[in-house]
Amino acid sequence: MKIEIRGAEKLSFRERQVVTLKEMGYSNDKISKKLGLTSSTVATLFNRARNKGYGVVIIIPGNALGLFGPEEEEGDS
Repeated sequence: MKIEIRGAEKLSFRERQVVTLKEMGYSNDKISKKLGLTSSTVATLFNRARNKGYGVVIIIPGNALGLFGPEEEEGDS
């Protein structure tokens, strides 16, 4: 799985860190411990990033979703 943040150039480094971890499903408490911030700072950074506007694209290969078997490859019709 790959995560792409579109509009990341609008975000600060810390906002990018928080957005990435939030989009991966981490809670504010876990992010705050990981980054050495308070939980309220994490919430502020995430809200600020959302207000700046960004988009997240998650790229998951088809075989990871069980859509292709060993005899099939992506791109085969």
